[in-house]
Amino acid sequence: MDVPSTARPMRADARRNYVRIVECAREAFAEDGPEMPLDDIARRAAVGPGTLYRHFPNREALIEAVYRDSIERLSQRAHELLETHSPAEAFEQWMREQVKFVMDKRSLTTTLKALIDHDSETFALCRTLINDAAGELLTAAQDAGVIRTDIEPRDMLRLGHGIGIACEKTPEAAERLLGVTLDGLRVSR
Repeated sequence: MDVPSTARPMRADARRNYVRIVECAREAFAEDGPEMPLDDIARRAAVGPGTLYRHFPNREALIEAVYRDSIERLSQRAHELLETHSPAEAFEQWMREQVKFVMDKRSLTTTLKALIDHDSETFALCRTLINDAAGELLTAAQDAGVIRTDIEPRDMLRLGHGIGIACEKTPEAAERLLGVTLDGLRVSR
């Protein structure tokens, strides 16, 4: 997790607190939604409310940090999969993880989009990270001859997003729909 840069570098304990708050907030938001009381998140992170508010002056700042961290993790996962799996396996596994991400983070994403300017640094960074990750996976799979060449990274993201939204209330259908989608993306032999 990247800790935001400031004029002065963060002390080690402040960095640990920042990371712990974001991790606890991510878990709390997943369980109870982004309306979870910030004091409860501070308790979960074993820090005082003052420590939480020093790092995150308001709920929106904490939601933004959790969202950014989640996108950074999903993006990093693409790189890890490409290093450890074949292009086809990496592509398919990441698509599964993207669908799960959409299903798990939809309320957080919706809240963030309502609160934060779409031209903000966070949205620009997240857009770049996710597009680059999808592009690398898609290029590797296309170069390997396993995925059609007439789709683009944004198509891949739209498909995963659509499945995630469609299956939000019926998560058991996600794998079936993703399977049909992947079959349609594969090169016919």
